[in-house]
Amino acid sequence: MFTKTAYYYDKIYSFKDYQAEVESLRSLIRGRLHSGGNSLLDIACGTGSHIEYLKEHFDVEGLDISEELLEIAQTRNPTIPFHLGDMIDFNLGRRFDVITCLFSSIGYVKTLDNLTRTIGCMIRHLVPGGLLLIEPWFTPDTWHPGTVHAMLIDEPKLKIARVNTSFAKGRLSYFDLHHLIATPEGTEHIVEHHELGLFTTDEISGILKNAGLSVAHDPDGLMGRGLFIGERLKGD
Repeated sequence: MFTKTAYYYDKIYSFKDYQAEVESLRSLIRGRLHSGGNSLLDIACGTGSHIEYLKEHFDVEGLDISEELLEIAQTRNPTIPFHLGDMIDFNLGRRFDVITCLFSSIGYVKTLDNLTRTIGCMIRHLVPGGLLLIEPWFTPDTWHPGTVHAMLIDEPKLKIARVNTSFAKGRLSYFDLHHLIATPEGTEHIVEHHELGLFTTDEISGILKNAGLSVAHDPDGLMGRGLFIGERLKGD
């Protein structure tokens, strides 16, 4: 994923207000963090657009599975440490006061077993009193198979048309993103296949609680998909 479209990622998702989202996160963290520190790990950090604003307030690092996205993130944030790794199983050899996993990236773990492993791995990197913030993907009830979607980027020297149809098989959502990308050098057609697990709010909350976290759920979150806030109790 994103191997061929990484260069256009920020154009495609230019509708996101990363600065406003970070301000919302800051307000939430400020009212709940009890670890006494200021370190933050952004998991599935993509091109580092959240980190661009997080670094003004936290000692931040990023982790992503895509080398192409990390290259862009490093260029955007040259002084920030970035790590290549899979959120399901990584080991950075240290712990953080805050861990974030945003923009529904958690859905890419696909299964409940992988979700349990992923949250366990995240918690191992979280200090007592620290916060874990997860922005979920759609739930089984809010995902609508058979719907069609389109977006257009229209700039003088760049045109991107992206269309897809949404599908589901059991508890897995999937879709092929068809990109027509036109530049002065020519036009190309790129297809990306995406698969994301459909988890209920109770399932995610339950896994977080079973892992020993105190859990709150904001049904709106940063962009209408909700936000889970888990606190690792002091003394753990």
